[in-house]
Amino acid sequence: MKIQFLNPEYFFGLTLIPLIILWFYFNKNKINTSLKFSNIEGFNGNTKFYKNLKFFLRFLRVLSFVLVIISLARPQIIDESIRIKKNSGIDIMIAIDVSASMLAKDLKPNRLQALKNVAEEFIKNRPSDRIGLVEYAGESYTKTPLTLDKNIILRSLSEIKYNNIIEGGTAIGMGLATCVNRIKDSKSISKVIILLTDGINNAGFIDPVTAAELAKEFNIKIYSIGLGTNGLALSPIGIDDRGKFNYANVKVEIDEELLTQISEMTGGKYFRATNNSRLKEIYDDINKLEKTDIEEFKYFSVSEKYRYFLLPAILLIGFDLIIRLTILRSFI
Repeated sequence: MKIQFLNPEYFFGLTLIPLIILWFYFNKNKINTSLKFSNIEGFNGNTKFYKNLKFFLRFLRVLSFVLVIISLARPQIIDESIRIKKNSGIDIMIAIDVSASMLAKDLKPNRLQALKNVAEEFIKNRPSDRIGLVEYAGESYTKTPLTLDKNIILRSLSEIKYNNIIEGGTAIGMGLATCVNRIKDSKSISKVIILLTDGINNAGFIDPVTAAELAKEFNIKIYSIGLGTNGLALSPIGIDDRGKFNYANVKVEIDEELLTQISEMTGGKYFRATNNSRLKEIYDDINKLEKTDIEEFKYFSVSEKYRYFLLPAILLIGFDLIIRLTILRSFI
């Protein structure tokens, strides 16, 4: 809410106030009628009253002049409201590798948990987009279909963890194909798959390139992220008698050529996340690349307030005339 004046140029009229005051001052004696009395003892009490009354009326004339000037300047109160319209959002499927190698500790506390932490923030920043989750290792399945309910997505994301129920290996093509199947019939203007993996395609019966070609046919864009440092990483290599993983430094192998190919053929992009901060930067980049259009509408409500100044001015002028034509009639 703000106040503005439609015709502020009328405020220049206020510069006449000093001249009006000077005119009143130099003509204060000329407006009085001169009468001679042999004895003015009976008028002593009334003289002061009439003098003060005349001064008060002059003050009211100046005040009414100021009020008229303000009303001519057209004061207005502008009430501005903003309404945001979000166009149809983007449909996003996130394919998460849950193979044992995702427990490697080159990202802190491990690759899978680092991924979940960043993905949670990403999901929270996409309020108008439908998001779904796919888990894959040696095979794949839909953890959560596309939904606008972020609470469901975040709860499902928190439940994702390594388990030995899913067949071992890294079936990138299977993970992609499951995502494509879930998103292909979407009516959204933009369909995106975010594929996360830390290895090479070594399982499943669907070739990743074949799955990418299918995604391209349905206008689905693939952003792939390779998780893992350059060189060696402390990774699980087996399970001991207590069911705990044994760790050793293992060479990180990511098929970057394949991931780059399937991303670029669909109009997407490949990223490499070698640490936690780089992973966050990648998600920020994807967030910027895939924006949901937002339209902002501004509405203005104009309320004219000149009446609040003009009406008192008219009343003051009327009051001045009444006093001059009644109480001061014989003296002015």
